[in-house]
Amino acid sequence: MLEKIQETAAFLKGKMHTSPETAIILGTGLGSLADEITEKYEIKYSDIPNFPVSTVEGHSGKLIFGKLGNKDIMAMQGRFHYYEGYSMKEVTFPVRVMRELGIKTLFVSNASGGTNEAFEIGDLMIITDHINYFPEHPLRGKNIPYGPRFPDMSEAYDKELIRKADEIAQEKGIKVQHGIYIGTQGPTFETPAEYKLFHILGADAVGMSTVPEVIVANHCGIKVFGISVITDLGVEGKIVEVSHEEVQKAADAAQPKMTTIMRELINRA
Repeated sequence: MLEKIQETAAFLKGKMHTSPETAIILGTGLGSLADEITEKYEIKYSDIPNFPVSTVEGHSGKLIFGKLGNKDIMAMQGRFHYYEGYSMKEVTFPVRVMRELGIKTLFVSNASGGTNEAFEIGDLMIITDHINYFPEHPLRGKNIPYGPRFPDMSEAYDKELIRKADEIAQEKGIKVQHGIYIGTQGPTFETPAEYKLFHILGADAVGMSTVPEVIVANHCGIKVFGISVITDLGVEGKIVEVSHEEVQKAADAAQPKMTTIMRELINRA
């Protein structure tokens, strides 16, 4: 595994002419941020040794390098999901490659269903903590010596980045929520009973990504900031039939606000 990670990193280093310490996983709601990257150069996932390929509609498949404001960045346009049939090692492989490339801070976004009755569709939720509800743990197996066998997760989402994001939201007049994200395997959207269970467990939002990447980033010593766009509601009395297209539509509507917060935060981090 370590050999593959290092092989992939060596390939990318041979193509890179910038030195980013900041990475972004352009999940749902952050696609337009790619348009703001300047001096950019791109590498398709299909051209990268050992890299999985995204199969989900709405998820492109390439790494983008360049500048966002005054910061050198790398961005993943298209992430990998457990429900696509990948193992957790494949889902999180790019994060380990980031560590080899010298990434220090990771920004992630996602679409999620809100289980908190105070939430509305289109709200942005800054992730303060998470619950891992996946059936396979991304650190299962032999420990890769990027971090300890039993890594601490008491601050999985960096508190200083959360503070700065709140400051930016206030400056820009953008409403943000705070909450706990629960990651599940998918690909089904939740039943009313499952939404109820996740709320009882303490989750404010539920989605099918993010948690594995954040666990591995923490193991690698990479600071994390995460944000969800609430694209549907799993609140009793407000649950309606939902489709991937409707989720995408709600995320697209929230995109300008999420992009503003992320752009500003990356440049102040």
